[in-house]
Amino acid sequence: MSDTTLVIEHNEAQGRFGTRVDGHACVLDYQLRDNTMIIQHTGVPSAVGGRGIAAALTRHALDTARQRGWRVLPLCSYAVAYIVRHPDYQDLVV
Repeated sequence: MSDTTLVIEHNEAQGRFGTRVDGHACVLDYQLRDNTMIIQHTGVPSAVGGRGIAAALTRHALDTARQRGWRVLPLCSYAVAYIVRHPDYQDLVV
């Protein structure tokens, strides 16, 4: 699944990036502290897993952090693994 087919919404008040796929909510939750995005959880139901949805959410969150000048502290194991696989985001990590 490509990013162009997903509509990812950023609810800054809730600290969440989210999308719906086949009726299932897929999310990335974070907290913002002192200009640092703390990525806490990425959740994609198994019914829609394996389609690159978590990657798209993570990429969108990291791109948002870069655009806003935020640093990133990935506590979520998926986000950590994503950054390891995509070292171009390594400069954001605290």
